[in-house]
Amino acid sequence: MKNLKRQWKFIVVLIAGAVGLISQFALHSKSLFSIGNLQFPVHAIIIDIIGILMAISLLLEIFHDWKTGRYGVDILAVIAVVSTILIGDVWAEWMILVMMTGGETLEDYATGQANKELRALLDKTPRIANKLVDGKITEVKVDDLQVGDTVLIKPGQQVPVDGQIVKGTSSFDQSSLTGESVPVTKNPGDELMSGSVNGDVAVEMKVTKAAKDSEYQSIVALVKSSQAQPAKFVKMADRYAIPFTVISLIIGGVAWAVSGDATRFAEVMVVASPCPLLIAAPVALVSGMSSMSAHHIIVKSGPTLEKLARAKTFAFDKTGTLTENQLIVDQVVTDDKSFDQKELQSLAASVEQQSSHVIASSLVKATDKDLIHPVTNLKETTAQGVEGDVDGKHVKVGKLSFVAPGHEKLNVTSTAVYVSVDGKFAGYITLKDKMRPESPKTIERLRRQGAEDIMMLTGDHKQVAEKVAKEAGITDVRSELLPSQKIQAIKDVPKHLRPVVITGDGVNDAPSLTAADVGTAMGAKGATAASESADAVIMVNDISKVNDAVAISKHTMKVANIDVLTAIGVVIIIELIAFTGVIPAFWGAILQEVVDMITISLGLLAKTKPSDKQFGLEEK
Repeated sequence: MKNLKRQWKFIVVLIAGAVGLISQFALHSKSLFSIGNLQFPVHAIIIDIIGILMAISLLLEIFHDWKTGRYGVDILAVIAVVSTILIGDVWAEWMILVMMTGGETLEDYATGQANKELRALLDKTPRIANKLVDGKITEVKVDDLQVGDTVLIKPGQQVPVDGQIVKGTSSFDQSSLTGESVPVTKNPGDELMSGSVNGDVAVEMKVTKAAKDSEYQSIVALVKSSQAQPAKFVKMADRYAIPFTVISLIIGGVAWAVSGDATRFAEVMVVASPCPLLIAAPVALVSGMSSMSAHHIIVKSGPTLEKLARAKTFAFDKTGTLTENQLIVDQVVTDDKSFDQKELQSLAASVEQQSSHVIASSLVKATDKDLIHPVTNLKETTAQGVEGDVDGKHVKVGKLSFVAPGHEKLNVTSTAVYVSVDGKFAGYITLKDKMRPESPKTIERLRRQGAEDIMMLTGDHKQVAEKVAKEAGITDVRSELLPSQKIQAIKDVPKHLRPVVITGDGVNDAPSLTAADVGTAMGAKGATAASESADAVIMVNDISKVNDAVAISKHTMKVANIDVLTAIGVVIIIELIAFTGVIPAFWGAILQEVVDMITISLGLLAKTKPSDKQFGLEEK
C-alpha cells in the first residue's frame, strides 16, 4: 500500500507537469492574478497547488518523526519546494517534485530488484494439492488439507505440506530447504518436507502436519517478517541528517547574503534535496538482505545487518550447533578378559537395536550391521536400561546401578552405557558428541573476521563441554548452565565487547537468542521456537553460514556507508557550484536525478560477493 501511494504521487506530479505544459505553450495561458512581481498563470497555479500539498504531506511526516525522536533530512526538501514557489520558478519547483516522488519510486524499484530472492521464495509457496479420496484425485487448497489426508504428488510437483510416503519411491530436491545439492531418495515410511520437489515418479503421501505448521510455510513466514521493517533502514541516513542540513543551510544562506538575491538560496536548496541520502542506505541494506537469502540466511530486519557487521562477541550453544546432535562411540572399555572390545560393542548394540533412546540409536548406528545379532526375551526398564538374550548370553545395558550394582564407585565422566553379561560386569562404552566438521574452521574464521571473544554456553557437564570446546578451538567455556544463566552470561558481556551474537538451535536456546544483540537460529527447522525468537535464521545445517552472515553484513555496511558519504559529497560539491549562480534551479533539480541514479547503482553493489578478507579466508 505504501509503495502504491508513492507511485500515485509520482503519477500525479507527471500529470500536473503535462497539464502545465499544455496550458503554457499550447493554450498560451495568461496570468490569472499577480502578487508583487509574482505572476500566477494557470500552469503555475496547478504546479504550486501540487507542491504545497506535497510539502504539507512531507511536513506531517517530519512532525511524526520528531515526536519519535528522529531528525531526518526531509526538511531540506520542504525548504526547496517553498523556495521555488516564493521566487516563482515553476518548472524548477516541478522538477523538485519529480525528484522527490521519482526518487521514492526508484527506491521501490531498486528494493524490488534487490529483493528478488525473497520474492522468489514467496512465489513458490505451494497453493494447490491433489487430494486422494476413494482413489479419485480432487484438487484442494493446501490450507484445507487435514492431518491424515492422502495426497498424490506427481513428478515435478512440490510437496504441499509435511507428510510421510505411503506408496512409491522417488527422489526429491530439497535444496531450497536444506542446501543439499543432490536429490534425496525417499521410500515408503520416509518423511517429506513441504517445498521439496518430486523427481520422476508419482508418490502417495499421508499428511502429518497442517499447512500452517509445515516446513516451507514456516520459512515463508520468516521471509515475510524479514520484509516488514523497511522504515528502520533510514537510521543510517539520520546519523548524517543534522550536519548535512546545517551545512546546506549555511551554504544557501551565505550565497543569498553574498549575492543579495533570494534566488541563489533557492538554487542551492534545490540541489540540497535529500533524496540521494535517503535512498542510499535502504537500497544497500535490502540488497544485503537479498544476498543473505541467496546464501540460505533469513535476516528479519535491517538493523540486524548493522549489528552483525560490528559484532565483537560470538556465543554458541553446544549440542546441535557446534555438534551434530548425534553421539558417536568414543571408547569401548572391557572389564572381563572373556570379551574383547568388538564383541562387547556387538552384544550391547544387539540389545539396544529396538530402543528409541538417543544413546541406543547412536550406539546401533555406530556399530557394523554384521555385528548386530537377533535378540530375544527383550525387556526394558524405564529410565534404567534394557536386557535380553543374544547368542545364548543374557545381556543387560544401561545405567551402572541397573547393570552391575556394587560398581557405583566407578568414575566415568563421559556419557556412557554399562554392560553386564550373564550377571557379571563386562565393561562400558563411552559416547561423545559428533563435532560438525566445519565448526573448528568456523571459529578460526570468526577470529579473522574480527571476533574478540568466542564462548560456548551449554547445560552439559563440564568435562564433556571442555572436550567439545577444545576440539572446536574455543577457550571461553561456560558449562552446566540453565537457560536463565545463559541469559545472564550474555548480559554480563562488557560494553566494549558488544554487540553479542549467539547461535543456537533448540527450544531452550530461545530465551538466549532474544537476550542477545543478534540471535541466530541454526538449522533447517523453520518452525522451532529458536527461529521464531531469532533475528536471523540459518536455513541449512551448516554453521559456517555464520561466517557468511558476518561477511555479507560487513560488505553491506561498507557499501552503505560509502554510498551515503558519496551522496553527501556529490551533493555538497553541486551546492558549492550552485553557490556561484551558474546552475539554474531547473537544471539543479535534473542534476539531483542523476545523483539519485548513481546512489541506487552504488547501493545495489551490496549484492556483489564480499572479499576473502571479509569472509575470514585471509590470514590477518
